[in-house]
Amino acid sequence: MVALFGATALGKTEVAIALAERLGADIVVADSMQVYAGLPTVTNQPDEGQARRARHHLVGFVPPQQEYTVAEYARRAHAVIDELRAAGRPVIVEGGSGLYLRAALGDLEFGGPPEAAARRDLEERWARDPAAVLDELRALDPDGMARLDTANPRRVLRALESVRAAVAVPGAGAQRDRLWRPAERYPHRLVALLPDGDRAALNARIEARVEAMLAGGALRELAAARAAGELSRSARQAIGVRELCEHLDGRVTLAEAAARMKARTRALARRQLTWMRKLPAAAQVPAEGRAPGALAAAVLELVQAPPW
Repeated sequence: MVALFGATALGKTEVAIALAERLGADIVVADSMQVYAGLPTVTNQPDEGQARRARHHLVGFVPPQQEYTVAEYARRAHAVIDELRAAGRPVIVEGGSGLYLRAALGDLEFGGPPEAAARRDLEERWARDPAAVLDELRALDPDGMARLDTANPRRVLRALESVRAAVAVPGAGAQRDRLWRPAERYPHRLVALLPDGDRAALNARIEARVEAMLAGGALRELAAARAAGELSRSARQAIGVRELCEHLDGRVTLAEAAARMKARTRALARRQLTWMRKLPAAAQVPAEGRAPGALAAAVLELVQAPPW
């Protein structure tokens, strides 16, 4: 199996499709926001043309009014991957959400609801030193952190509780270190797509993506989703949802909403890149200035080269 990770707006979807065409593979998407139905533009899901070129799984199957957790995703991802492998289909796991990528590839342990004592401890820590709480969450789930309203203590503490339940079990550090080794649940090769050093090109891609979202009907999608019922807490974490809802409610201009979306996306990309460069055993592939086909060929060469 190939696990393909890359910063948002870097073009990993096209690279994954080009690679799938070469391998005859299915793509399992590891993204915490692309699971939501009815928001294809807002969450940057594969479009119709891309979907025709390669079969994608775990995209657009959860109503945005429904809360969805990484534990639920892990169960669904394992079932899909097991079915594909049993049928002899090559699998590419592609995503920009580090925690979801880990959940698809490994056997993380997920705890139950947080205990009252643990919640009180977190609340006391937040009161004493909120920066330390944010640092812990950033270390465990940097991409999720970038989507979060860090000025909202309730959301910060709940996010930390959730990610602790997923990865901060006894021996969690060793568990995270093991996750990328071939002995984990699914033998795989992890490939990280990286931009150039100054990130100017990536920032330009981010600007273009937000403008394309707005031109592609993101406002209509959100208006329709809200008309169908209140959006879930997890769906509201998608970049663009909060900002465009504020515009729909008349609290900010469209230009202000777009600027905030771009800033949050840049922050997400920075945290993804920081996390990605620390991944053990990841083959790093420079992506800027290279066509998706050329990048797919480079990834394929890495995957096929021994040793794993």
